[in-house]
Amino acid sequence: MESNETIIQEFKVLGIPIEKFSIYYGLFLIIWGIVISFISGSDSFTSYIPAFIGIPILIFAYLSVKFENRKKLFMHIVVLFGLIAFLGGLDLIRTIISGYAFENFWADLSKTMLAITGFYFTLQCVKSFIHARKMREQSN
Repeated sequence: MESNETIIQEFKVLGIPIEKFSIYYGLFLIIWGIVISFISGSDSFTSYIPAFIGIPILIFAYLSVKFENRKKLFMHIVVLFGLIAFLGGLDLIRTIISGYAFENFWADLSKTMLAITGFYFTLQCVKSFIHARKMREQSN
């Protein structure tokens, strides 16, 4: 059983530990990519990009839970893919500037989702890293 000190020191997003939040985010991206590809009837490889970003997030977030001693490494890999999601979503800016925003509704919806959720996810991961560092410094 976890001690109260461990529970207090754990960084949470929406009431859940960042590692589990990362697992849920990875699953969300995978499901989004599959569902949007199905709904839009797209045969394009690019419609699955959210799923391809979600897979490594899911895998490495799971590994961070499974192998506690390597959590720092795995969560740094997770945040890298969160940043990739955010940056990929920023391609929406190019579409807006070119004057073709939402002509391909499903693609631009996916880009919007990636930009917003990727930013939020990356921000929460960075906050969790800062929190972990502060907790480490306080325990020393």
